[in-house]
Amino acid sequence: MSHATKHLLIGGLIIMTMGIPIATMANEGDLKLTIVNPKNLYDPTPNGYSTAVIVPRGARLAYISGQGGQDSTGGLSADFAVQVKQAYANLRSALDGLGARPDQVAKLTIFVVDHDMSKLEVLTRNVKEMFGDALPAQTLVPVPKLAIDPMLFEVEAIVMLE
Repeated sequence: MSHATKHLLIGGLIIMTMGIPIATMANEGDLKLTIVNPKNLYDPTPNGYSTAVIVPRGARLAYISGQGGQDSTGGLSADFAVQVKQAYANLRSALDGLGARPDQVAKLTIFVVDHDMSKLEVLTRNVKEMFGDALPAQTLVPVPKLAIDPMLFEVEAIVMLE
């Protein structure tokens, strides 16, 4: 292959690959999460989550670290319901810091110390208050303890950015 042909070939590849990201980027109006709750599976929406969420091609993702129930001074209530409410307020502040809304959250992972069924009502109420019908996919992980002893709850999120 001649030197000129190699340069032409390489130049063509550069031009061709430079066009790919533009061709595959979603339009800003297309950047919506798609919630999937298959009819042949248990309907999770009464419990405050969705089976699956599809993030559109071309969207950027952000990962929010676990948010506990500490207030802005670092104070932590001993009450589980108060910690959950504060943790979701902290998650909302983290979303605001990203310029994101709750309907852009694709996935939550929540950690509950000494989980039992009595805590589900508190969890479900807070998720529904924050997310409405745009319920993200969610996993609850029961744990014996979290980063500091008084913490009873923590929530982390994967967020689609527009």
